[in-house]
Amino acid sequence: MAKTNIFEATVEHFLEPILPYMHDPAVSEIMINSPSEIFVEREGQLIKTDARFEDDEALMSAVNNVLQYTGKRISPEMPLVDSRLPDGSRVHVILPPLCRTGICVTIRKFAKVMFEADHLIELGTWTREAMEYLRICVMGEKNILVAGGTSSGKTSLLNVLSGFLPHNQRIVVIEDSAELKLQQDHLISLEARHPDRWGRGEVTIRDLFRSALRLRPDRIIIGEVRGGEALDVIQAMTSGHAGSMTTLHATMAMDGLNRLETLAMMSQIELPLHALRAQIASAIDVIVLMTRFPDGRRGVTQIAEVLPLGDDGRYHLHEMFTYKLQSGPRAKAGTGKLTWTKTKSIFAAEPKVRLLREAMESTKPLFEADG
Repeated sequence: MAKTNIFEATVEHFLEPILPYMHDPAVSEIMINSPSEIFVEREGQLIKTDARFEDDEALMSAVNNVLQYTGKRISPEMPLVDSRLPDGSRVHVILPPLCRTGICVTIRKFAKVMFEADHLIELGTWTREAMEYLRICVMGEKNILVAGGTSSGKTSLLNVLSGFLPHNQRIVVIEDSAELKLQQDHLISLEARHPDRWGRGEVTIRDLFRSALRLRPDRIIIGEVRGGEALDVIQAMTSGHAGSMTTLHATMAMDGLNRLETLAMMSQIELPLHALRAQIASAIDVIVLMTRFPDGRRGVTQIAEVLPLGDDGRYHLHEMFTYKLQSGPRAKAGTGKLTWTKTKSIFAAEPKVRLLREAMESTKPLFEADG
């Protein structure tokens, strides 16, 4: 029996109390607050379940079994850990006393059915016009930042956008915990490693990123920037590695740039603020904002191009698509539509974009260059 199959069997044994929810395609997240308090997110709604583990020891045994799959461990000295299940689902564990209610486990289930671009149109995540615009941006080697709140669909969208990448390019993917499932032919997937019980052997996202630059990548995709590696990402994007993509947590497109700036400052490399902002404005070409609505739907609510840093030293955006709410009671549920702002892309005159005109159908008006 293959190693993965053995782990799948043992994990199912230890996670038996929540197995029905692991197999339920309508459940996207399982939240274990304590052995006797378990919630799930089903179709966007939080529901308290009757499931329970026998005691703390049973839950801890399940945690240790899950961690074995990725070779990680948890202890009072290292009470926080990220891991994943054999099916790709993401797991985060917090031990007491950091979590006052007891052992806390959150499982973000991996989508068995990968979303496709056209399927996102059917779901209302984006429009055909917005999809084609982003496809042109990916093919035209624009650096894209996908921003959004927790569980807003950033990783799922990044998976879909990666489908627009040419299959003849070498793609390097860097993640803290592997979630992305790219379908390209030439793919190198790198995953960070946490230190052992003696603080040895740690390999950070920043370490992997520096190594990736020596792997002759055509594109670099980073699952999420969370710290000082943001500065390395920015500098790579401005020094020849065009067409890269990443995600970060932010609630507005402009907030995405501000947060990227804050993360870059965590690199402990002193850089004048104006110089840092100029690099960020030059590095990021397009920001895509994902939003989770009250009814559980996820959707693109803003797509903006990043303009050069203004004379006032501030970031400026050129909004291409914005989400317009419907009037009346439906607006409270977030019902609306992603709409083109009727402005033309600042990339319209660029040679790489003009060469893609044959691939344009609904977006030709967006990319009409003056003259």
